[in-house]
Amino acid sequence: MTTRRRPYPWLEPGIRVGALVPLAAILLRAARGELGANPIAQALNQLGLIALVLLIAALACTPLKIVFGWTWPIRVRRMLGLLAFSYAVLHVATYTGLDQVFDWPAIWKDVTKRKFIFVGFAAFVLLIPLALTSTHAAVRRLGFARWKVLHRLAYVAPALGVLHFFWRVKKDVSEPVAYGTGLALLLAIRVVASARERQSAASAEAGGRESARARGL
Repeated sequence: MTTRRRPYPWLEPGIRVGALVPLAAILLRAARGELGANPIAQALNQLGLIALVLLIAALACTPLKIVFGWTWPIRVRRMLGLLAFSYAVLHVATYTGLDQVFDWPAIWKDVTKRKFIFVGFAAFVLLIPLALTSTHAAVRRLGFARWKVLHRLAYVAPALGVLHFFWRVKKDVSEPVAYGTGLALLLAIRVVASARERQSAASAEAGGRESARARGL
């Protein structure tokens, strides 16, 4: 009996390698002194943007299946989410360690007084339980219903990330608006698909009741 080969065997290792390229580029540019007049701020911004891109890419997996019928995006959804979390950790670590040099009172003041940092911090906090419960063992421990409710935070975190980006750039908001528009489209696809599923389930239930009444007659 032959083992069925998974389609696109290069996909997952390719995404992992591709996700490391931006980090390698940032480190290389930093070593060469090519990150501009404020290299820490430049690295901070780039790490945050990559985290947001990967987070939206993870959210796009299910809509791609809904719209095009592709199954391969579902295989990489978890991996994309964990890669996004990894870049978010690097983003936060760069801010706390390099930008603020672990000055916790200053960090607390930033979080509580500057709204764009507050929503960015909130987005990061929401990503933590998602990353910790991303395994099959976590699904079994929580039960699928509770796990599914918890992972609805995956829609809130990127929305806060876009808002963080929007408030940070201040003047030219075209880029965060573009990401926000893409995120809104992905969420709209999910909402429409969920509404159709509920309608189909209700129709099937109504049909079952009619059939039961007919048999009773």
